[in-house]
Amino acid sequence: MARILAIDYGLKRTGLAVTDELQIIASGLTTVHTEDLISYLKEYTSKEKTELFIIGKPKQMDNTDSESEVLIQGFLKKLASAIPEIPVKRIDERFTSKLAFQTMIDSGLKKKQRRNKALVDEISATIILQTYLYAK
Repeated sequence: MARILAIDYGLKRTGLAVTDELQIIASGLTTVHTEDLISYLKEYTSKEKTELFIIGKPKQMDNTDSESEVLIQGFLKKLASAIPEIPVKRIDERFTSKLAFQTMIDSGLKKKQRRNKALVDEISATIILQTYLYAK
């Protein structure tokens, strides 16, 4: 089997999470500057067998797309052009940032550590990936 890679796309930073090869466990991978995302993904997928990208779909409470969906659509076009062999699935990402922050509190991280937005993005990507694995 190959890995599944989740992407919590952001304007400045993008959180990434990945499964193990058996697709059982979701783990945070890293956070990258969004401008470097495509090159990072190309390099990663050239080294690690990856069968699927899971990308968060930001929704409003009334189930309409959030403002950032326009940015994600542009990214999806670039991704399909750069790495066409790996399909993409979208997962509702409502509340993942809040869940990530609560996870940081529950795990005992200090206030200073909880201000690390890159860590929040990485945990959010992990939650998106775990949500996909549960639903699979």
